[in-house]
Amino acid sequence: MAFGSFNEGGAGQPMAEINTTPLVDVMLVMLVIFIITAPLFHQAVPIDLPKVSATKLDDKPEVIQLAVDADGRVFWNGEAVHREALEPRFAAASARQPELHLRADRAVRYERVAEVMAAAQRAGVVKIAFVTEPAR
Repeated sequence: MAFGSFNEGGAGQPMAEINTTPLVDVMLVMLVIFIITAPLFHQAVPIDLPKVSATKLDDKPEVIQLAVDADGRVFWNGEAVHREALEPRFAAASARQPELHLRADRAVRYERVAEVMAAAQRAGVVKIAFVTEPAR
């Protein structure tokens, strides 16, 4: 049975042409739809905004560098701090929404790191980053 031919006694060659008319029709309809709907995407109300010269604010968050050495001592931005003084310091700093960068020695007990993280969480510090060194 030959494609594209109703002639039973024909040469039996398949039709090698693609009918592109339906494709062109669909594309033209889509083009018309886009031409009609494109102006509807711009629904801004014309407003004459005031002109003001102001400097750009660089809101860089406060960063607390907290280190825990191998003996479990805690250092707040390089200054040694007793563990009981951590929570009041975190509470005072939490109003400024600081980032806590925590460096812990490899030999420190996990319990000490967990205590520091718990104190930060109770005070409302939510951004905590662990600082590590890249593998060599």
